[in-house]
Amino acid sequence: MSTVGLGGSPRGPEFISPPPHPLLPDISDKSVGPRWRLLALAGLLGISASAVTGGTAGFLAGRGSDAAPAPVPAPPAGVPSDLVAAAARALPGVVSVQVRTGSGGASGSGFVLDDRGHIVTNHHVVAGAGSVSVVGSDGRRLTAEVVGTDPGSDIAVLRVTPGPALQPLVLADPRGVRVGEPVLAVGSPLGLSGTVTAGIVSAVDRQVRLGGSTRQSAVQTDASINPGNSGGPLINARGEVIGVNTAIATLEGGGSIGIGFAVPVDRAREVAAGLIGRG
Repeated sequence: MSTVGLGGSPRGPEFISPPPHPLLPDISDKSVGPRWRLLALAGLLGISASAVTGGTAGFLAGRGSDAAPAPVPAPPAGVPSDLVAAAARALPGVVSVQVRTGSGGASGSGFVLDDRGHIVTNHHVVAGAGSVSVVGSDGRRLTAEVVGTDPGSDIAVLRVTPGPALQPLVLADPRGVRVGEPVLAVGSPLGLSGTVTAGIVSAVDRQVRLGGSTRQSAVQTDASINPGNSGGPLINARGEVIGVNTAIATLEGGGSIGIGFAVPVDRAREVAAGLIGRG
């Protein structure tokens, strides 16, 4: 399996899946057909999940087939079913990030963190930037200063002149994120600013390696995210940020296959606060 990040150039940190199971075909082998590669991908992700859920599965199996199913947790109180309102709340706080480098340019996304003009995006979007600008929901282009970046978490903070068109987004309580709840990925995939795609939280605390040797937890989603979505927010049905879109899993270098990863909001908030404090 090959994977890419979501920015322009560079394309972002490499997502490294768990090691292959000996009974599954090697999906990096081009002689293996597309159908087997998809089945193998599902198997690989299942192996990763088994490290977390194996104990519970074994417990339920030991109780026999007549065991009562585990109760499904109720969604957080006050979650609206209409995502239109959530999108309307989020869009004024999401920007397109335009980067100029010595070898060309790149683009990504970001969101407004506070009323002082701080914007959160990904490190890989602005790495090596000669100049950075952002375009808000009103179409105005603003010159941005890079306050600081953290390659380990793939978080960066920019600063622009505050204005009424840049509305800070609300950060969610990470303890309230639930598997199966509806989410929106907001950003500028392929330069198409103000794009919103819908999905669900596929997994929380997914242990992955995003370009480094250290595993870290990520929010997994099936909301369609593509190159250019990097740094944009993953929001819940209340319009609150639950993560920063960072990487997608792909097959044969293609686009989104419904497996995307976001830096959890609590880590993004902690890293951003540190960068602002030092900057």
